[in-house]
Amino acid sequence: MKAVKNVAIVSLSSGIMGEASVRFEVEIGLRRLKEYGLNVKFMPHALKGLEYVNAHPEKRAEDLLQALRDPEVDMILCAIGGDDTYRLLPYLFEHGELAEAAADKVFLGFSDTTVNHLMLHKVGMKTFYGQSFLSDQCELGPEMLPYTRKYFEELITTGRIREIRPSDVWYGERELFSADQVGKALTPRPDHGFELLQGPARFSGRILGGCIDTLYDVFYGDRYADMPELCAKYHLFPEAQDWQGRILLLESSEEKPSPEKYRKALEQLKHAGVFDAVNGVLAGKPMDETYAEEYKKLLTEVIGRPELPIVFNLNIGHAMPRCIMPFGVPAEVDAEQQVIRFKD
Repeated sequence: MKAVKNVAIVSLSSGIMGEASVRFEVEIGLRRLKEYGLNVKFMPHALKGLEYVNAHPEKRAEDLLQALRDPEVDMILCAIGGDDTYRLLPYLFEHGELAEAAADKVFLGFSDTTVNHLMLHKVGMKTFYGQSFLSDQCELGPEMLPYTRKYFEELITTGRIREIRPSDVWYGERELFSADQVGKALTPRPDHGFELLQGPARFSGRILGGCIDTLYDVFYGDRYADMPELCAKYHLFPEAQDWQGRILLLESSEEKPSPEKYRKALEQLKHAGVFDAVNGVLAGKPMDETYAEEYKKLLTEVIGRPELPIVFNLNIGHAMPRCIMPFGVPAEVDAEQQVIRFKD
């Protein structure tokens, strides 16, 4: 990878970025990106708003393909998550469209974007998980959260992430997103680093995974009845052999899934052969630390392999601040030294 100069912003799930109510947030993020010297463009349908973006998954897919094919685009930055990016599947895979467009460039997003990461994994692209435009670059405080900013700056400067270490602090969810919140800083709370729940402190493999709520939806039609069917049709979720030697990343959404739902998701991953194949599991800090103790107990209980390393409390995904985690590159985890290192 190389340093990033040109950024394309896409709305692959929710179209909230195009609503007048968040225009002030978009302007904050745009200003910050330009202060880095980045050239920023919004893809043709990214600012069309909630109703249009929801009604036109084919246009969302078109934006992604166009950004991948554009030789001037170095980074594709997702506006935000949402819940229905699975609807892009027919427009990206029916005639091999995504495979034809795949390119060596930075793709960054999280949450429902988990589905896009799995799509790009299918066509051999390495991606970056953990931040999005509205959630991070548009942070309403006086600046981007320092830990979050550190990883974003490394990514745009070098095109890679060399290592991840824990944040010294974490922040509760921002309750209000109105214009009068601009400049109001979040209150930091002390954090306690990576927690090794079981197994050896050192392990390695290429990381893949994402939001456990989204992975649940890949298999269960509670949210969208046709999602499991479409995901199965296009073989979105990797086969058990593809997980061999990998490290599974799991983090939970702002919906704060109940322990019952978390258990069901873990049981499905177990049924799919993931835990028999991987070299370890990394789990993110839950937002507001909700159900943290319950999730830790479920991870060890449901996985049922005491020798498999499980590391909890990573600053990744929905809990703030957020690092950026490379998918598809060799990673070495050392929970004792509190570091995850990535090779070229």
